[in-house]
Amino acid sequence: MKILICEDEFVSRRKLEKIIHTLGYEFLVAENGRQAYHLWENERPELIICDWIMPEMTGIELCQKVRAEEGSQYTYIIMVSAKQDTTDIVKAIDAGADDFISKPYVIEELAVRIRAGQRSRMFQTKDIVIFSLAKLAESRDTETGNHLERIRHFSRLLAEELAQMENNPFKINTLYIENIFLTSPLHDIGKVGIPDSILLKPARLTAEERQAMTEHCRIGYNTLHDALEKYPHTDYLQMGAEIALHHHEKFDGRGYPEQLKGNNIPLAARIVALADVYDALTSKRTYKDPYSHDTAREMIRAEKNVHFDPLVVDAFLRCEQRFAEIRQQFT
Repeated sequence: MKILICEDEFVSRRKLEKIIHTLGYEFLVAENGRQAYHLWENERPELIICDWIMPEMTGIELCQKVRAEEGSQYTYIIMVSAKQDTTDIVKAIDAGADDFISKPYVIEELAVRIRAGQRSRMFQTKDIVIFSLAKLAESRDTETGNHLERIRHFSRLLAEELAQMENNPFKINTLYIENIFLTSPLHDIGKVGIPDSILLKPARLTAEERQAMTEHCRIGYNTLHDALEKYPHTDYLQMGAEIALHHHEKFDGRGYPEQLKGNNIPLAARIVALADVYDALTSKRTYKDPYSHDTAREMIRAEKNVHFDPLVVDAFLRCEQRFAEIRQQFT
């Protein structure tokens, strides 16, 4: 678990760092509330320990801002203060704090409160549920093997490469990368609605069958969108729905189901599109042998600005050897 320490007073901050280090946790450090918010926004630590009174943004304001922006990934917040009045504790919890601890720090007490935060985080089992749902669709196709594992690792790798671009034009942060790793396996969830006679046909599909197969995009989207309407603040469901609907769009506008073009295609779908095609090219099918990594790389390079976003292709070319390694790992 990663912990963000937010404390403006030097001696208190150093003491807190030593305690957290002694307890064996990874930690980030901020000297004021605004800096803490930016660290939280980009790194998404699981737990924040923040002082009440800080320059630029108070602990109360930090709590309120985190709660307003956190989406589906909950952050456990422990507020620290010399204040011990019941009114102050109520105010902190009302602002979004989960726990309250007074100075000076006692290592045993802090350890117990951090463990309480860990227990709260254990309830975040969405990744297990989502991957199980995706495996349900995959189980109908005996050829896919470890397809879902490869897709999620390919997609995360591409997102990480894009995040490292100069000025990070896509504003990709840690939460985005975690979400695409979590939701990319849902890209073909709509195949549960495709008849076996088409899905499992051991030969190339007819034009009519290909048209029927395209419906898996809308089936998947409708399934996830129904859940999204019930839980509108779940950002990972939003991403999953976009991926399911648009991962067969093409950058030049000749894809399906909506013939979106260029940046009108959601970024996550543009990332998964390349990951999915690479996996299809390097996998054996009843109607074809697998292409080598080098052949697949050149085929993807040729589709730059046609099928694929040119920046996503550039990201792929920078890390293509790691694609080959992932392919080998999950064969």
